[in-house]
Amino acid sequence: MNITDPIFFDEAKAAAHIEQSRWPDGEPVCPFCESTGITRMGGKTQAGMFLCNVCRQKFTCRTGTVMERSHVPLHKWLLATHLIAASKKGMSAKQLERMLGVTYKTAWFLAHRIREAMDEANNPHEPLGGPGKVIESDEAFVGGIKKKRLSGKVAPKKKIVTLIERGGRARSFHITHIDHTNIRAALVTNAHRSSHLRTDDARFYNNIGLEFASHKTTLHSNREFSRGDGNHSNTAENFFSILKRGVVGTYHHMSATHMHRYLAEFDMRYSTKTTTDGERAALILKGMEGRRLTYRRPHDLAA
Repeated sequence: MNITDPIFFDEAKAAAHIEQSRWPDGEPVCPFCESTGITRMGGKTQAGMFLCNVCRQKFTCRTGTVMERSHVPLHKWLLATHLIAASKKGMSAKQLERMLGVTYKTAWFLAHRIREAMDEANNPHEPLGGPGKVIESDEAFVGGIKKKRLSGKVAPKKKIVTLIERGGRARSFHITHIDHTNIRAALVTNAHRSSHLRTDDARFYNNIGLEFASHKTTLHSNREFSRGDGNHSNTAENFFSILKRGVVGTYHHMSATHMHRYLAEFDMRYSTKTTTDGERAALILKGMEGRRLTYRRPHDLAA
């Protein structure tokens, strides 16, 4: 998708693009009662609005999505979505603030709502792997090194576990401790047990591996990173290299409160690495449907 596309600066074309994405057959569906008996309203004050002839509710293409009740123009929503979809190491809220011409507060919340849609676009309800498929599991610490910081104020490193289906999706989690309980919970609730598990030599994987079709390890403690025949966890290591570059080069700091959304962003981009930026942005746009994120929610969590 070309960044000079009219949908990124023309509000009418942006609205038409979102409507086409949401209702591909051209018939709007009421988000309240799912009726197709819809009347498009007109006039300056009600442009872009629809009236349901059944429940008599009014709605727009924003209703029932993460864009609901947002005063940010639709073309800026689409541009922000495309920028985040196309930026391999992420797009900071300060950068969005400058490029979109909005306040930092608006850019920050806009980015978090897009990340919420990226989580949905990564099929979070479907388990990874399956018969004949390989899943890699690995852990990492994300954060700065104190001796390299000048301020002296350094946030604790975040503990991350990532599951990657080779040739498929990535799914990452922020955990409090790297131990058997947390790693097993992440694996058995998100990976199909008929999968083949590949990990490093951490001892807690010994019992967890028995629950999968097969389990093979590499001795990272001995600087062994592959034993041939696909026995490695280098795919997960590759994911961590991109995530850490995003932290160092773009975000600098990810709070524990919002860590799951940042991880959803990197997961979705990694899972769709074989698609174009335009196709990825289209998936995110579809992921916006049926999700809401109010401004109070993330701040209540931070309180």
